[in-house]
Amino acid sequence: MKNIRFDPNTLSTPYYIVDEHLLIRNLEILESVMDRTGCKILLAQKAFSMYALYPLIGRYLSGTAASGLFEARLGREEMGGEVHVFSAAYRDDELDEIADISDHIIFNTFAQLEHFKDRALSRGKRIGIRVNPECSTQGHDIYDPCAKGSRLGVTAANFREDLLDGVSGLHFHTLCEQNADALITTLGAFEKNFGKYLSRMEWVNFGGGHHITREDYDIEALVRVISEFKAKYGVDVYLEPGEAVALSTGFLVSTVLDIVDNGVKIAILDASAACHMPDVLEMPYRPNVIGSGFPKTKKLDYRLGGPTCLAGDIIGDYSFDTPLRIGDRLIFCDMAIYTMVKNNTFNGINLPSIAIARTSGATELVKSFGYEAFKSRLS
Repeated sequence: MKNIRFDPNTLSTPYYIVDEHLLIRNLEILESVMDRTGCKILLAQKAFSMYALYPLIGRYLSGTAASGLFEARLGREEMGGEVHVFSAAYRDDELDEIADISDHIIFNTFAQLEHFKDRALSRGKRIGIRVNPECSTQGHDIYDPCAKGSRLGVTAANFREDLLDGVSGLHFHTLCEQNADALITTLGAFEKNFGKYLSRMEWVNFGGGHHITREDYDIEALVRVISEFKAKYGVDVYLEPGEAVALSTGFLVSTVLDIVDNGVKIAILDASAACHMPDVLEMPYRPNVIGSGFPKTKKLDYRLGGPTCLAGDIIGDYSFDTPLRIGDRLIFCDMAIYTMVKNNTFNGINLPSIAIARTSGATELVKSFGYEAFKSRLS
């Protein structure tokens, strides 16, 4: 367990724990990009909404990006700074409150812009249009806003220059866990399709999906492309990564409840892929477990599964040097992002507690859950 800065046996499992030291490391990298380029970086709350850490994050970043009213309220109340909102479509009964909370409101279509523009501008908000560069640079169709038939962003063919009065910025979001080369490719398509409108703009939002804090990320290329874009068009540049803020900072600690051998050794845990880390099934991907390896790389292989009735509640196949035993604790890596924001109580499975491993060495329990968290979501 030498790779972690907390005692996994301190709290009852399952629990998420975010390492404050690792989070600060990420924030310092992002802050350096802002300092070197003059861009502004926002926390995309759709990936990470652990607001107990918002005061810390707010000391480094410029604010938050939201996907609707509730995230906008959370960003305004818990972090402050700038609040930017994009939604594929806004509700009539929520737009005024969103406008009161937010600084930038980004519309997905010109129909939405026409319907809501006056209400947003009357409250002094900066408004923008999301565009679709029609440039796919990734292979995950479910996460590709440029896939054929996408509902996200205005294409060049549907762009309405005659409706740009009052619009101060353009927004695109096309990346998913990608490096700077994908951004450079996307910017080429964006400039080709929409560059002629940039003289009328004050800001451009490059969206999210930038894995800036990943070890192999080309930060120098990112700094160069942002600086060149700002100089060429005289606009402010925003980025709104979510994963990059909390990438590799969080863990999910679980306990082995039982061992089953049905031709394959299976460890049943108190942590569930379906309930506690749904991206394992949706993405899909295989999270790392501290002390384990890929199948056949160590002495003993196990399939790790959750306690729900879903037959496919399988986290993955892993290899260990020693036999797993009931009561053993397993630690899943990179569990800060797209976990707390997506977890659920399917089967009445309890939600993991939330904790922070402070730089002081202390483990702080932030929140725990029980029956009421399950019952309150039902009626």
